[in-house]
Amino acid sequence: MAAATVLSPPEDASSPARRTVSREDLLAAALKLIGPHRSLSTLSLREVAREAGIAPNSFYRQFRDMDELAVALIDVAGRSLRTIIGEARQRATSSATSVVRVSVETFMEQLRADDKLLHVLLREGAVGSDDFKHAVERELHYFEEELQHDLVRLAALDGAVLYKPELVSMAITRLVFAMGASAMDQPPENDPELVEQISTMIRMIIVGARTPAAFRRG
Repeated sequence: MAAATVLSPPEDASSPARRTVSREDLLAAALKLIGPHRSLSTLSLREVAREAGIAPNSFYRQFRDMDELAVALIDVAGRSLRTIIGEARQRATSSATSVVRVSVETFMEQLRADDKLLHVLLREGAVGSDDFKHAVERELHYFEEELQHDLVRLAALDGAVLYKPELVSMAITRLVFAMGASAMDQPPENDPELVEQISTMIRMIIVGARTPAAFRRG
């Protein structure tokens, strides 16, 4: 599996060797500016250009506008997180319990990571423009598709059948991202308890989806 995309901070603008910036430089500059009380939707083109050490007009060599930059950053964040969590799932054992726990722990580690890529996905789906929200929704669908394959595979290993796996993967993905969004502004000391809660809720969803009697009518 390909390595996750890593965005390095822009180089010092005072460097005489610096003449142009890449798309990655501008994405990294935008990441440096967002925080607990700032989302991509609040950033201006001039702010990002200044952080990257270029004139505002140079911005247009890489992006049409701030919306295009934001969508590109959401795509990078989604690919990076899917790669990291996918690799974590591969390292876990074949039991559903182990895979759930490792995946949730990895998710929370990324929530606290310095690059803040996960923050982009969690915030922009709620407060961004329609373009931002559509981009986040697309990334969530990618997560759901990959998770669905894993859930079906793990159920088969246990000799079980998963009821409507596409809905199970959606329920788990939306649960984790909703819990992650609420955890962003909480102290990291709460993370172990939150990991336990999320892991338990996911296992409840999986056990329920493996129980045919729960979906019989009458």
